[in-house]
Amino acid sequence: MTLSGRCQCGAVTWEAGTAPNSVHHCHCGMCRRWTGGGFATLVWFDRDVLRWHGQPVQYRSSPIAVRSHCGVCGTPLALDYDGKDEVAVTAGSLDDPDAVTPQYQYGVEGRLAWVDVGPGLPAETTQERW
Repeated sequence: MTLSGRCQCGAVTWEAGTAPNSVHHCHCGMCRRWTGGGFATLVWFDRDVLRWHGQPVQYRSSPIAVRSHCGVCGTPLALDYDGKDEVAVTAGSLDDPDAVTPQYQYGVEGRLAWVDVGPGLPAETTQERW
């Protein structure tokens, strides 16, 4: 399985030669602000299987994570926790978003009352506190 994605303008693209490790919706406030939506859907891959073309801009969004976006059009692209061997790309950046299916929801304590997505999925609260 090969998955690929890009920012809106095409200046930054990515490819992964394997199926993702996991896919989930995140309802935390940081992900909402990062994506500008009611939640983020994140697709997790081992760091070494992601190949980037073009250079995303990185922003230290918290003491434990860096988020990346396109420096030209601003599309949110990746979430990278310090010390983790995985990186998450945004499902919205996938060329074929229907190729993945969310398996659970994270940060459900931050879920907005009007967000009705994946009601039958397992749910976890956010573990990070800073």
